[in-house]
Amino acid sequence: MPTDCISYQNSGYFSTLIHDYLEQKPDLKPLYNNFPTLENFEKQIVEKQQNFNNQNRIPLVAVLEEQYSTIPTSDLTKQNIALLAEQNTFTVTTGHQLNLFSGPLYFLYKIISAINLTKELQSKYPTYNFVPIYWMATEDHDFEEINYFNFKGKKFRWNKESTGPVGRLSTEGLAEFFEIYALELGSSTNATTLKKLFEDAYLKHNTLADATRFLANALFADQGLVIIDADSADLKRPFIPYIQEELTKQTSFKAVQETIEKLKAYTVQVNPREINLFYIEDHLRERIVFENDKYIVNNTKISFTKEEILKLTESNPEKFSPNVIMRPLYQEIILPNLCYIGGGGEIAYWLELKSFFETVNVTFPIILVRNSVLLTTEKQSKKADQLGLSWKDLFTKPADLVNAVTYKISEFPIDLTPQKEILEKQFQYLFELAQKTDQSFTGAVKAQEVKQKKGLENLEKRLLKAQKRKLSDQLERIENLQYQLFPNKSLQERQANFSEFYLEKGAELIPLLTQKLRPLETDFSIITI
Repeated sequence: MPTDCISYQNSGYFSTLIHDYLEQKPDLKPLYNNFPTLENFEKQIVEKQQNFNNQNRIPLVAVLEEQYSTIPTSDLTKQNIALLAEQNTFTVTTGHQLNLFSGPLYFLYKIISAINLTKELQSKYPTYNFVPIYWMATEDHDFEEINYFNFKGKKFRWNKESTGPVGRLSTEGLAEFFEIYALELGSSTNATTLKKLFEDAYLKHNTLADATRFLANALFADQGLVIIDADSADLKRPFIPYIQEELTKQTSFKAVQETIEKLKAYTVQVNPREINLFYIEDHLRERIVFENDKYIVNNTKISFTKEEILKLTESNPEKFSPNVIMRPLYQEIILPNLCYIGGGGEIAYWLELKSFFETVNVTFPIILVRNSVLLTTEKQSKKADQLGLSWKDLFTKPADLVNAVTYKISEFPIDLTPQKEILEKQFQYLFELAQKTDQSFTGAVKAQEVKQKKGLENLEKRLLKAQKRKLSDQLERIENLQYQLFPNKSLQERQANFSEFYLEKGAELIPLLTQKLRPLETDFSIITI
């Protein structure tokens, strides 16, 4: 088995912004609070203690107890919910869309990162309590992003119309979907377990939020995970002053726009709107815009005066849904949170928000890049060894890897660099000679140099192509292995569903991942299952 490690920065799958954040480049330091080290959590705890309204713990615990009232709940999760009422309890949070049957593998890695970090914090700071939170993105409305998952290279899609927040979406119609998926699973013991898990989650619950809660709880209850659906009037009441400020002062737009100016060297992840709130009902989630002294719900006939909309925030705060800019603030208002764990794209938009948090006087959390994982079998690892490949090789782009291996294993040199260097020396002499005659001769020498260099490059390409044909069997084995590990030339964790690996590993899968992952490390975890 290859033994080398791949850092996130060297993997080729993270943006320059994330590279610079992980390397703590000075230009980015104003955009985050405390960098994610175990020692920095002490400062974060002190800041959060001083700047969190502990009265918000009361509705938090009440809502969670109500949300868990209909599903089997482990003693550890019950204990963690109760602990949230205590002023020395803090959370580590990750969030994820309500992807069908968890969606891509990194759903697991996000949650395990949060669980494992709370364990490390509990060991380091035993006088406090730490609770892992999974924030369900129930108020999102982009159903096309979540209505499918990939299993063994096939896409399984739930064809259904959706308009409002996805958490409120009915699970009606998933019985037919399940029949097709169940056939693919087969009849093994692990397949039977997966079928029951899908049935219990999606065929016995009426909404996508309830189904997702059941699924995540079934997978992680023994780890004390607490799952929150923040689409709640009681949770949004503490957020009312911030909703009102967003409506009347557009605070987030001004602050985030200033930060974006500091990120000009990078690709900006999200751009703020003047009002970063949606209006929601069961089958409606549309932006709120301010036009002609009226607050208008986009693409509808609904409108409000300033007085009317402020009154509505007081009576029905659940009708106001934060977008990607405001959601992090909502999270930090209602949770005693220390750290948010997300993928590269999420961390990128969090880095736009610190000045906004400072403007509204809310503590900015530590932001941590989640664990990334490549799952491999013993057979695949042995094959990599037999082919003389390191993990660094396998993370290389496919065309580059094939070229590199061809150069490496060819019985004669394909690289014609020595010949190019000789050619350069010859033409250097000719240029010196040309200086002693007229300008037209210099031009002729330059043209000939370009022609001959181009000829060598073409010969090199043809030689490489010929060697690829000659070594096609070995190169095909390399390409097949890489495709198995990086389906569709992408990270496995972004493509495959956990059920594909659960079929092989069964109930041991999540404990194995939990044992292996280290949330504060920044290397890809390569785990043999």
